[in-house]
Amino acid sequence: MSEYYNSRRTKGLFDPKSTESFRVSRSKIDLFLNCQLCFYLDRRLGVARPPGFPFALNSAVDTLLKKEFDIHRAVKSAHPLMDAYGLKGVVPFASEKMDEWRDAMKRGITYVHKPTGLLVTGGVDDLWINKAGELIIVDYKATSKDEKVNLDKEWQIGYKRQMEVYQWLFRMNGFKVSDTGFFVYCNGKTDRKAFDAKLEFDIDLIPYEGDDSWVPGALEDIKKCLMAEKPPKPAENCDYCNYRKAARDVQKTSAPKK
Repeated sequence: MSEYYNSRRTKGLFDPKSTESFRVSRSKIDLFLNCQLCFYLDRRLGVARPPGFPFALNSAVDTLLKKEFDIHRAVKSAHPLMDAYGLKGVVPFASEKMDEWRDAMKRGITYVHKPTGLLVTGGVDDLWINKAGELIIVDYKATSKDEKVNLDKEWQIGYKRQMEVYQWLFRMNGFKVSDTGFFVYCNGKTDRKAFDAKLEFDIDLIPYEGDDSWVPGALEDIKKCLMAEKPPKPAENCDYCNYRKAARDVQKTSAPKK
């Protein structure tokens, strides 16, 4: 068995008889919205999708951006990127909880949704604050493509939902939150004559007007899904479910006749 993938878990699963809050991360909410069957298999039955390979370069960019913005956070000054995009009076938000809120795996920003008893969690990349005292949710992204980066691709709905869940979480924790969040999008340049042991990036600041009104309804649907005794139907466009079905079908048709 691979040390990286446990194909069957028995811990951390939803128990319909339990009265304790059940932890649902931002990424699991997105999983539910993409395919309810994959979510049910993961959270109720303990069979998760195989993990993707880690994006080490993206993680490095993420770490360096956090260090860079933290320098300005410490002295309450605006980052040059804020000035370049005309964000007057906006500075990184200083809080002793920043490390906690960034820790998506173990801590993060959390809130218990009382109607469902779900403990919603998420790890934010950064927080800024404007003149009105509103928190601005900020997410870092890294890529390398020839065209200018944007949020127009269909698959990027996951980015937008990610931003909205974070906005909802901080609002539920009593913070004033701006509807406008920002993506700090780093695009690796490939038009240089040589590598020279360094990779340069164009950095764009992309605003996004979030609407978190869908979150409570999604949590209600998630709770209903978890409480169901039978697994839901797969999403039509789920690659994982389509693969499993194709594998089952071909095994049935290719099985030797007795």
